[in-house]
Amino acid sequence: MCGRFALTATPSEVEQLFEIAGLEPFPPRYNIAPTQPVAVVRASATGREGALVRWGLVPHWVKDPASFTLLINARSETAAEKPAFRAPMRHRRCLVPASGFYEWQRSEGGKIPFWVAPADGSVTAFAGVWDSWMGKDGSEIDSVAILTTAATPSLAAIHHRMPVVVPPEQFDLWLDPVVEPREVAHLLIAPADDYFAARAVGDAVNAARNDGPDLQLARSEEADAAPASTEAGRPRKTARKTGPTGDGQMDLF
Repeated sequence: MCGRFALTATPSEVEQLFEIAGLEPFPPRYNIAPTQPVAVVRASATGREGALVRWGLVPHWVKDPASFTLLINARSETAAEKPAFRAPMRHRRCLVPASGFYEWQRSEGGKIPFWVAPADGSVTAFAGVWDSWMGKDGSEIDSVAILTTAATPSLAAIHHRMPVVVPPEQFDLWLDPVVEPREVAHLLIAPADDYFAARAVGDAVNAARNDGPDLQLARSEEADAAPASTEAGRPRKTARKTGPTGDGQMDLF
């Protein structure tokens, strides 16, 4: 699954990779959590467009988003059949730019967080689906869920699920709203086993309020580092809760 990820590339780097323009400025984010705004790339009348939407899909038919289960992930094998994802899979597929993601490995001593990123340091594109909800008062929420698939052999020891990665040469096919889900089903697989590299990191990533490059230090380095700061510049505290569990909804946020 994917319950936390990061996007540390600049808006201009994202625009260049995804061949878009006019992306709303955003700062480097090292610990993106559900309900927060995330950058997506989706189809528009003139090609591709970038947008900031909420992470946690709210289907257009929901009556009250406050009482609806937050859908941060969707199983790629069944998304086209599920009521919440059926329409987005047909007409509102998108790409979620990311520098990598965090995953938690169960151990006897608790859960150990891992930072998982492309081995070559590049920006990657998670497969996503988005929807637009509108309230009776005219309020509107655009939101997204990230598609997951079975993990590669090297990552399966950490967690059995991982985000689907769409390669650049398949961006247009994935985004095309005319293309049926069955025509993009072959994209819903894990990348090559050596595409991602993973390393254990410190427990500070467990708390969504913590954000900074030190979250991605190897676990031993993180323990030796000076106290990191939060966005407000305060010393960071290690959270008692561990990382997210399950697939399709958030558990600890």
